[in-house]
Amino acid sequence: MRKEEILVHPFLPIYDKNSRILILGTMPSVVSRQNQFYYAHPQNRFWKVLSHVLGTRLPETTREKKEMLLSHGIALWDVLASCRIRMSQDSSIKDPVVNDLGYLLQHARICAICANGSKAGSLYRKLVYPNTGIACTVLPSTSPANARYSLEKLIKEWAVIREYLI
Repeated sequence: MRKEEILVHPFLPIYDKNSRILILGTMPSVVSRQNQFYYAHPQNRFWKVLSHVLGTRLPETTREKKEMLLSHGIALWDVLASCRIRMSQDSSIKDPVVNDLGYLLQHARICAICANGSKAGSLYRKLVYPNTGIACTVLPSTSPANARYSLEKLIKEWAVIREYLI
């Protein structure tokens, strides 16, 4: 088994002044880090779920993914700025340090925060909520490790974000 490593978040948040909903994960996976963008593992269903919920075609390039998010008022980032982690295993996270959401929240119209999975949700509630006071809706993880949820069930659960979008 590989040992854990100290990981510093490698990506900037995706948002603009019109972003109304912020979706937070925990930390980019090994494959996402290798591909230098969020949810880049081919089995992660994030982009499929969002494109279905938004009624758009599945984005393929990084540029298309960013455009899809921003054109629908969605910001994307992760709860953690750094942590110790083994591979992509959220359950192995130790010594979490959170991203400072303050600047993003001041420069966007965020009215809702959603967590992609229970680990992101619990980290947000414990470490970030006391500073923001903004409640977080925890959605089922789109990770391939979350085999309990079919694509159809994920789409149904994630549809709640529509009420916050422009």
